[in-house]
Amino acid sequence: MFESLTERLEKALSGFKDKGKLSPDDVKKGLREIRLALLEADVNYKVVKDFLARVEARALTSEVLESLTPFQQMVKIVYDELVNTLGGKAQGLNLTGKPSVILLAGLQGSGKTTTAAKLANYLRKKGHHPLLVSTDVYRPAAIEQLKILSTKINIPFEDAHPTEKPLAIAERAVKKAKELGRDVVIVDTAGRLHIDDALMDELTELRNALRPTEVLLVADAMMGQDAVNVAKTFHERVQLTGIILTKVEGDARGGAALSIKEVTGCPIKFLGVGEKIEALEVFHPERLASRILGMGDILTLIEKAQEAFDLKKAKELEKKLKKLQFDLEDLREQLRQIKKLGSVKDILSFLPGIGKKIESLPIDEKEIIKMEAILNSMTPQERRNPHIINASRKRRIAKGSGTTVQDVNKLLRSFEEMRAMMKHFKSPGKMQGLLRRFLGV
Repeated sequence: MFESLTERLEKALSGFKDKGKLSPDDVKKGLREIRLALLEADVNYKVVKDFLARVEARALTSEVLESLTPFQQMVKIVYDELVNTLGGKAQGLNLTGKPSVILLAGLQGSGKTTTAAKLANYLRKKGHHPLLVSTDVYRPAAIEQLKILSTKINIPFEDAHPTEKPLAIAERAVKKAKELGRDVVIVDTAGRLHIDDALMDELTELRNALRPTEVLLVADAMMGQDAVNVAKTFHERVQLTGIILTKVEGDARGGAALSIKEVTGCPIKFLGVGEKIEALEVFHPERLASRILGMGDILTLIEKAQEAFDLKKAKELEKKLKKLQFDLEDLREQLRQIKKLGSVKDILSFLPGIGKKIESLPIDEKEIIKMEAILNSMTPQERRNPHIINASRKRRIAKGSGTTVQDVNKLLRSFEEMRAMMKHFKSPGKMQGLLRRFLGV
């Protein structure tokens, strides 16, 4: 996400690199480029105007103009003001109710129902005990859709009939949550293709009766400035407490994320970054600002890794590595855990300085899928003792994985090279070369 904006901002800021000192004209020229980059990213024009005014006021101080490191100073100023524009700091959920009620609102097609399940899954990981309910009695199969998702993630769901009133369904769900000892009720409401009085009246009724601790708008980031206008209207009518931006992974420009807080005064609390149930991130303004400026986001990558990797298995693997007992069974397990983080390109996008370079990296995701298929076609005995894999076994493995004997040979050869190089594990340069060779990067 934000690839185009990142590229434009990096280009605009690079103009300060060769300057020993800055003049006011240098600053204004750079700000013109930043202005164009933000407007092309579909950022609200008033937000752009206010942002540039703050940057210019700080950049024209003697501290910056006379600095021996003007480039670093300008990057820091732009970073600071991006963080301010995005909301300053992460805003947590208010879960003080008994139970706490989270009311989800939004237009039809914004991903509201899937987001309800994602949010429930996220809260459970944080030690909460959510219950899901849908009050969308208008859209065909809307209730059934959330019921299926709740079953998939094993979270209680309060069923309903399309002939029931939305408020009656929601109130019954809150009562059920108290009986079951659930501490959070997530209410998925009806959406429309456009904002109308019937939609707002129903939301107002639900808000007044349920007294939710959170009223969250689920907005499609792909809508750009339309998403900002929708958020503004919802906030004026039903007093939102936060926003969840969905489909962010497909939002190449990023105007909604950069505009919505300043225009509505309402904080973004989560980002929907994919279709999987786990693809929901807490919104950290400082981390997103870092990503936008091509500085990476190591903290988010670490958090993803902590969620994906089993600590007990990691310690067992560490012992095996020290004793050089790493086998194909361990390799298969590592590939499975890495897949939980996303694609290799997704993982690399969090690293500083990668940015647009990802497109030129020779990474073939199909090769990793092929590798896992080959490992899955082996027997446990073969994975633990690769030396027993003879010609006939290779033919069977290739046939079972839909690959060729050459592919099987390539994996086995790479694995043996990897084991040989593990003797030099303490050498960072050699270890990096080992990983690059094995993944084909």
